[in-house]
Amino acid sequence: MREIVLLKYRIPLNIPNILSLYRLFMFPVIFLMIILKFELAYAILVVISLNTDVWDGFIARRLNQKTAIGARIDSLADIGVYITALIGITVFKIDEIGPDAWLYYIFVASYVITHLSPLIKFGKIQSFHLWSIKLGGYLQGFFFILLFFAGYIPVYFYLMVNISLLAFIESLTIQMILPEMRSNVKGLYWVLKERKKQDA
Repeated sequence: MREIVLLKYRIPLNIPNILSLYRLFMFPVIFLMIILKFELAYAILVVISLNTDVWDGFIARRLNQKTAIGARIDSLADIGVYITALIGITVFKIDEIGPDAWLYYIFVASYVITHLSPLIKFGKIQSFHLWSIKLGGYLQGFFFILLFFAGYIPVYFYLMVNISLLAFIESLTIQMILPEMRSNVKGLYWVLKERKKQDA
């Protein structure tokens, strides 16, 4: 299988990794759209990136192409998409969110803390891929699509933020429990179950 070397890491060029690398390399392009205030082009490119995030995980599972390096690239690419999405929402749509902006900023702060914490503790980016984080990600992606192409819907926004905050809390709890960073962790229940077996 062909592979590329990126920052000393050897990355197999399978379909999931190519999709993740696409999101990673599109980060500066999408960021440029924000700077130039090209809102429609920006929104379309983010939606394309969100779709590749859905497909890379699905394909990796179906073709049994899940790898530790693939999970890390996926997580890094996800962070890039999140950064551009959050900055874009702040630049283009914060006035539309209006009086609920305070809750949006709590969501942003929680996201930042959740992803800075493993860098501080483990020296690595978070690559758990919790089921709760995935659910939150789907809700967040749909919120972005609604916001840019249909308008702001407060009830959906509250639902998305609350589920996302619970997912962030689960991630932070797992970070406190595990002694080292691991990839593809399902959730807190499985971490505690595994720990119980080890203590038995």
